[in-house]
Order: sequence, then structure tokens, then C-alpha cells
Amino acid sequence: MSDKHLHIVSFDVPFPPNYGGVIDVFYKLKALKNAGVKIHLHCFKYGREEASILNELCEEVFYYPRKTGVLSAMMKKPYIVQSRRSVELLDNLCKDRYPILFEGLHSCYYINHKRLNGRRKIYRESNIEHHYYFHLFKGEKNLFKKFYFISASLKLLLYQKILKHATMMLVVSKTDAEYLQERFKTSRVIYLPSFHPNDEFSVLPGRGDYALYHGKLSVTENYQAAEYLITKLFAGSNHQLSVAGLEPPDHLQNLIKLHSNIKLIANPDDKTMFGLIQNAQVNILVTFQETGLKLKLLNTLFKGRFCLVNRAMVAGTGLESLCEIAEGATALQEKLAELFTKDFDMSEVNRRREMLAGNYSNTSNAEKLISLIFGTEN
Repeated sequence: MSDKHLHIVSFDVPFPPNYGGVIDVFYKLKALKNAGVKIHLHCFKYGREEASILNELCEEVFYYPRKTGVLSAMMKKPYIVQSRRSVELLDNLCKDRYPILFEGLHSCYYINHKRLNGRRKIYRESNIEHHYYFHLFKGEKNLFKKFYFISASLKLLLYQKILKHATMMLVVSKTDAEYLQERFKTSRVIYLPSFHPNDEFSVLPGRGDYALYHGKLSVTENYQAAEYLITKLFAGSNHQLSVAGLEPPDHLQNLIKLHSNIKLIANPDDKTMFGLIQNAQVNILVTFQETGLKLKLLNTLFKGRFCLVNRAMVAGTGLESLCEIAEGATALQEKLAELFTKDFDMSEVNRRREMLAGNYSNTSNAEKLISLIFGTEN
């Protein structure tokens, strides 16, 4: 059997794998490496260092500076796309005829370039980006940021048509798959859940004494969710809440300081974060937009006890039956109070294992990905 080579164009350096999108990229690299695929990785670099571990997973690793600034923002293409362009990248992709996997709409600047005509080009979706930015627009109070988010949303909506040049689209949630199939009726749109760091379950028996919300706190969607939980559920409550994540903004830090029952764990390393997830009585996760798959949900199901969510958090994932679901502040408070009175039944882990082994096995999904890219069904 001939060697299988694959170009992967990543929107960021995928190490450390400590936020949503790069988690999928990094653990995909590991799974494909273990399956024998020879990866040629192309990373746009801004704010993250080159990572030697990537050389162990890939045949080649290339880094390109992201072209940030006003000039990129003023162009017709969306800023997240326009700022990720490099003639050197295009030249490197054209040195051979290997398939190309574009990670996110961010990395698709060259997906329709004439020099790549006839190539197998795979689009890896992580969000319906214009939906994501529109939700940010609705929730933002700063006028400058509101203008940027609505402008970005409109540009991304118009740019989305570029995806007709993809050979296939690999989509992280069933909801997003339905959306893209409706808009690209002649395209192959395939549901392939995110890759993640969990190979086995590490749920602790017993009962914890706090609830946990975690996420990359510099992201608007996440700090707004944290603010909602603090002001609507935990302010004045007898229950303890820990809020953990990267780069918490000042206004969130100041809000947390007002409440003696709420604690901030800023910029925890992986070991600390996983410990927080394991020891919590309830991992509470809410979101106000349905696009994509929230990887923190998978981490919680593999490592934590009770997982309390709103419906948007599990939309299109098939994970509803593994979570406690409540809608609205009052219902969430009532369910939270109930869960603090219960011991976690470890038999629930077996149910999680059985369900997650189907769609959320990295090994199985790597085999499916290889079959789609290199198999005879193409």
C-alpha cells in the first residue's frame, strides 16, 4: 500500500491544545499519525510559539505569519480569512498533488485558487461562522465591537459560497451538517465529530461541593455565559461556583470579586483544569448559540460527574441523554439544587462509554477520515 500523505492548513499553531478549535486539530494530528498518515502541517502563527511536538506528529511543519492589522480588516474578504494568506503557503501546497484539509473557514483563502484546480480539497467545519459572529454582535455592548461583529458576520455570509470548491465538507454537529447540506445541495457534507483529548473515562465516585463553569474566558461567548451564571444563578446562592479558564477579562474578574461564593481560577494548566472538572459536583455549561460542537462538553462527560446544560449546548450532538437539561435561570437553579443532593451513580459511566464509543472515538473517526480522503468510495 502506498504512503498516505495529507496537507493540513491550520488557522493557528495547534499546541498547546487548550481551546476549542486547536483541540480538534491537535488530536486529529495524533490520531492520523497513529493510523500511519504522513502529515504536512501548515500553521498560521500569531501569539503562539512554534511547538517541537508537532515535528514528532508530522512529516513537515511550516509556519506563516498572520497578516493582522487595518489593511486586512478593510478588504472584501472576512478578516479571519484575509489575514491568513501567504504565497509561500500556496507554493508549498503546489509542490505535490496530495489532498488538502482546510481547518475552518479561516484557512480557506486559497481553496478556489486556480493553482489548486483538480486537487482533493476537504473543508473541516468547526462553526457556521456568520451565525457565530451574529450572536456575538447581539450580545456585545461595546459599539465598536458591535460594528466589527456585524460587519464580520455579513462578510462571512457572503464568503461562505467559496465552499462550493471543496471536494467534501466534514462537519462537527448534525445541526451544522443539515444547514450546509441545504445550502450546498450538490456537495458532500459528512458528519464527523471533533477529535478530543479523552481516550478513557476518569470520573470520580462520591460527591463534590462546588459547581464549575469552564472555557476560554477571553472569548465573548464564554465570558457572557459566565456572567449569566453569576448574575442569574449564583448571586446570593448557598452553592459554590468555580469559574476556570484562559485570559479572563477584567470586567469578569471584577464581577467575581463581588461574590464570596464564586471563585476564579485563571489560566489553569491541563492538570489543574482536569482536576477541577473531576472534583466538581456539577459541571454547568450554557451557551446562547447552537453552532459547532462545544469540546468542553466532551471533556466534562469523560471526566466529570453531573453535567448540567441548556438545550443550545447539546444541539446536534446526540448527547442529550447524557446530560441534565434545563432552560432558563429558574429551571437551571432548580435542577442545580437537586443535583447537589445526589451522589453520582458510577453506572452512568458505562452508559456514557457505550454512547460515546460510537461517534466520539478518535480512533474510529480517524479511520473514517482516512477512508473518506483516500478510500475507494471517493
